[in-house]
Amino acid sequence: MVGFAPVFRFSVIRLGVLVGVVVPLENERQNSEQAVRNLQRLVAEDMEAVNELILSRLGSDVSMIPDLATHLIDSGGKRLRPMLTLICARMCGYTGEDHVRLAASVEFMHTATLLHDDVVDESDLRRGQKTARLIWGNQASVLVGDFLLGRAFKMMVETKSLRALEILSEAASIIAEGEVMQLATAKDTSTTEDAYLKVISAKTAALFAAATEIGAVVAGLNGEKAAALESYGRNLGIAFQLVDDALDYSGKAATLGKNVGDDFREGKITLPVVLSFRRGDDEERAFWRRTLQDGDQQEGDIERAFDLMSRHNAIEDTVTRARHYGDMARDALGIFPSSERRDALAGLVDFCISRAY
Repeated sequence: MVGFAPVFRFSVIRLGVLVGVVVPLENERQNSEQAVRNLQRLVAEDMEAVNELILSRLGSDVSMIPDLATHLIDSGGKRLRPMLTLICARMCGYTGEDHVRLAASVEFMHTATLLHDDVVDESDLRRGQKTARLIWGNQASVLVGDFLLGRAFKMMVETKSLRALEILSEAASIIAEGEVMQLATAKDTSTTEDAYLKVISAKTAALFAAATEIGAVVAGLNGEKAAALESYGRNLGIAFQLVDDALDYSGKAATLGKNVGDDFREGKITLPVVLSFRRGDDEERAFWRRTLQDGDQQEGDIERAFDLMSRHNAIEDTVTRARHYGDMARDALGIFPSSERRDALAGLVDFCISRAY
């Protein structure tokens, strides 16, 4: 099993100041980055076809639609989800072209959810750039997101795979449910770890799981290998989101594509908050209620939040949980014979988790 070396150095990065997250040895970081490069190399030809299809399907007589959608699609994301569909299809022996349509559908679905997320969260930055809602407004962002979902489902239908359509349709519903669940838990400091994991399983992991499973389905596999890829994608997605949670309190704006501490400023209840709240004393819990639940944030509060998380090892334990889900993702690949593609998928787990350091 691929994993990090057991030797770590401890430091914390907070607004440019050292304050406390586990950092792996530099060669581990380089290995994880190489894994992503291997993945990109293995799907390069297929991704070129996906990119061409995306551009062709963005066309509209309403100029705002391609302008707004292109703003986000071209903003520098690695496009992990469509790459997952492509490499999973090829690993399962697929030789046709429908995986390109499905991968483009996955990217359109992802882009639509980002547009909707930024409106709901009132976000100003996405991948280091102004969000579409800040440039074109909330209404346009929501409607263009709906346009992209429509185009995504049209491409799914073109593959004539009812099972793939079923999987992605179900994922769309689950993602929407996750958004509503997140609204229900927003600013609620009584949120449990189980409740939060349920939110991110729906909001983030569902599309990862669908992206990987349809790779098997398009290749004609609907049994244990399709189930294994669904498990890989789901656990990878949970690990990915948990690392994002940790990064918001321990990373750098350049890595996040947003400002460090934005989750705190927006009153979001993420796992580092859940752990800090549960482990704190009455005075500390009162702090979290005031700043997140009541929205009464004062000068110095964000530094106080960092200090409490450091005291209760909330960031380190969030990453530990991410590693647990990453291990399950790697284990799910064991049913497939050893190959360069399988190694790339396993290496992607390390890349997702190494972002925390």
